[in-house]
Amino acid sequence: MQILGRTSSINVRKVLWAADELGLSYDRQDADTASPAFRALNPNGLIPVLIDAHGPLWESNAICRHLASGTSLFPTEARARAVVDQWMEWQATELNSAWRFAFAGLVRRFPGYDDADRIATSVRDWNSAMAILDRALDGTGAFVTGQAFTLADVVIGLSVHRWIASPIERADLPAVAAYYQRLGARRAFQPYALPEVP
Repeated sequence: MQILGRTSSINVRKVLWAADELGLSYDRQDADTASPAFRALNPNGLIPVLIDAHGPLWESNAICRHLASGTSLFPTEARARAVVDQWMEWQATELNSAWRFAFAGLVRRFPGYDDADRIATSVRDWNSAMAILDRALDGTGAFVTGQAFTLADVVIGLSVHRWIASPIERADLPAVAAYYQRLGARRAFQPYALPEVP
């Protein structure tokens, strides 16, 4: 199994973390996303791409679901699986949308992302989204969907790391702080939560 994409990408790291949690063997390589060969694997030109015996697969959450199918990370019972899916979709839509402008401007320093008002709005929205997570974690006292660690924690855990590692003013969210400490005890999480790679 091959995973294409640089480790500075949060979407690549979520796939690597999922694979490590599951004890899967893989070969990770950087990719020239503009090359015709890569575009043949993913016409969007985005990472990560997983290549296995069935061919290429793209979209990080889809890859995570594929890897974890039939394991405790992605429950087989319909309702439990739907709750994991619910939080994975929330991360990909609501949470990512909240932090996108602030992160692009303050961390990546992309051109066109220097509007102070838009950064402030993004930070406010980011903290509001994290407050939703804090309430959920306060209710479970453990992981996002309950007492068991699941794929929802993989995708959201890296977003929590990004929130903590980014140079923003953060809300005081004790349940999120305790959750981040629990994640930090997981050996598979540690390589993907480096201070220099938010």
